[in-house]
Amino acid sequence: MGKIRGGLSRIGSVVSVLLPLFVATTGIAAATPLGAYLAGLHAEQEGDYRAAASWFEQALKADPTSPELIRRTFLAEAAGGNFDRAAALARSALRLDPTNAAAQLVLLVEKMKAGDVKAALAEAEALPASGLHRFVAPLALAWTRMAAGDLPGADAALQQLDKFAGLAPLKFFQLGLLYDFAGHPNKAKANFKETLAATGRLNWRLTEAMANFYERHNEPAEAKKIYQRFIQENSGSELAESVLDAKPAGMPKPLITSARAGLAEAFFDLASVVNDPETLYLALFYDRLALALRPHLTLAQLLLSDILSAEKQPQSSLAVLAKIPSNSPYYWSAQLRVAANLDALGRTDEAIVLLQKLSAQYPSRAGAAMQLGDILRENKRFPEAVEAYNEAVARLRSEGMPERWSLYYSRGIALERSGQWKRAEADLLHALKLKPDQPFVLNYLGYTWVDRGQHLQRALKMIEQAVALRPEDGYIVDSLGWAYYRLGQYKKALHYLEKAVELVPDDPTINDHLGDAYWQVGREIEARYQWRQALQFGPEQKEIQPLEAKIARGLGKVVKAGGG
Repeated sequence: MGKIRGGLSRIGSVVSVLLPLFVATTGIAAATPLGAYLAGLHAEQEGDYRAAASWFEQALKADPTSPELIRRTFLAEAAGGNFDRAAALARSALRLDPTNAAAQLVLLVEKMKAGDVKAALAEAEALPASGLHRFVAPLALAWTRMAAGDLPGADAALQQLDKFAGLAPLKFFQLGLLYDFAGHPNKAKANFKETLAATGRLNWRLTEAMANFYERHNEPAEAKKIYQRFIQENSGSELAESVLDAKPAGMPKPLITSARAGLAEAFFDLASVVNDPETLYLALFYDRLALALRPHLTLAQLLLSDILSAEKQPQSSLAVLAKIPSNSPYYWSAQLRVAANLDALGRTDEAIVLLQKLSAQYPSRAGAAMQLGDILRENKRFPEAVEAYNEAVARLRSEGMPERWSLYYSRGIALERSGQWKRAEADLLHALKLKPDQPFVLNYLGYTWVDRGQHLQRALKMIEQAVALRPEDGYIVDSLGWAYYRLGQYKKALHYLEKAVELVPDDPTINDHLGDAYWQVGREIEARYQWRQALQFGPEQKEIQPLEAKIARGLGKVVKAGGG
């Protein structure tokens, strides 16, 4: 490994070319340190950080002083949740780069867990004010200062979040938790209210924190109002109802009972803020920090399962969910996630049985029936999906809420695909009534009308609106091109269909549509090429024969002028 150490960074830059050669079989990857390194890179790209750590550890044994291997192994172990090993590697990483903020955070967590407040505070004070982890320093400094008994210093640290746009809700929420923990209820209440004013809408954690605060300060009516407001503002979610049903009687415990728990909450809250596709690794890292400090923080466990599912690691997600006991107030939410992961693993029948069991066990809730309908629809079991959606609709107590649009949209698709167009049309129109500017509903209804030769001008306007809302969605752009095609405006159709193929190159329907448009403007060779492409991209069985017929005979007489 020593001979190739200097080339690791160059290898990393061309890994997409080398990986097929080196990890084609497990034997090749395991045979050499280079193979182990490349296998680790591959696992890292796939979001399987525990496998990545295992491969990098193998390579590191052969070259224990390689800066590249130390850095990658440390990050993989931290992302995989192996904090004892990550902490050991963090020291090596910091010797190589004293500004490595991720390593500083892992050591900070280690020292907080050990109760070494002075050392933890020193780590927090050394965190950078700029760079990738710049948002963390005020949060870490606040709770380590609080651990040292410095409430004014903790407040001052959180005020530093004002430097960053969009973090006012996080600042006020953390101040609310801080002052609640410190025994200053008036300041805590004021900051919780500031959080709500800054967000304009209740999320679940704020709801839970405020209700918990009101209940502990003899204001049960205010707690009830907060829960009711959340349910009204988030009518598509049964989270509050499921938690309240499982809530133990009596006075609740405070959400934060130690500075260590407060720091865990801060990491979890930040992970929730950055939980987006572009920053998924950061969300995973911060959530792992939270769970290292507070392993049974259930909301952090649920977030971790969601991140692992998003990283296409359903088996790892299931392992996290298995830690949530049946008496947890979040068990219902966990089981819905279990079903989604089972389906992702191809264990669809198990997922269906679980959702049917949950639906029968909780007859007042629609969530399991809705998810059952989604799974059946995605597996093309459309009549069964319709029945599941029917059950969900029957259980809803407020059909008029805008958040319900997705249920009618989903049932409309299942009805249309099972040949019940009139009912499908009614559901899609109802979904549009609930959410008039929803691009997926506009597109699906508009496209179906176009495909059926109905309401063409209205359908065109709807699809144009959908494209304006989502201009980079290839399927919606295809719908607009197809609408122009059905109206005989072939030049306009070509413009949008070519763009749609650029956005989604491997969709058989879009390639088929583009082939039809090419034929209509006399570009017969290109038309046959697109139809052949459509055949290669796995069309449905009923679409294969028409494509073959078009390749053989075309569409008949072409429009030399190009139409439209």
